[in-house]
Amino acid sequence: MTKNPDLTEMFKDVMGKFPVDMSSFEDVVKTATSLNEKLSHVAIDAAEKSTEISSKWTQETLSKLGHVSTSKADASDYTKVITDFASSCAEVTTEHMTAFVEVAKKAQMETVELMMAAGKDITEDASTVVKKATGDITTAAKKVSVTK
Repeated sequence: MTKNPDLTEMFKDVMGKFPVDMSSFEDVVKTATSLNEKLSHVAIDAAEKSTEISSKWTQETLSKLGHVSTSKADASDYTKVITDFASSCAEVTTEHMTAFVEVAKKAQMETVELMMAAGKDITEDASTVVKKATGDITTAAKKVSVTK
């Protein structure tokens, strides 16, 4: 019978000749986690500002609603109060929606800036990794050819 070659040993030998430097991969992970941290900060900041706007809007609406709920002597006074409330709400709605738009635009701009910077960092990291790997492989290949 023929004996099957031990592929495990062969692969161990081959992989041992081509060492891998994990520090370059660690740098990539650090870059990615840094980006995630910055993006999380942008999202949390936008959520905080949106919550503040919503809260302020709700407080203003409830305070104006208090005037609507008070009893009036004349029936026509109810019409005037409701009309005033509706026009006031429309005015405030425009202001608050504009504030929401500003928060969204700021978050979008910060995200674009972070992504552009991250793209540059990742490209630099990848270039460094490729250069180092090429050098390591060339050195290992030279060692293999010398030992033959």
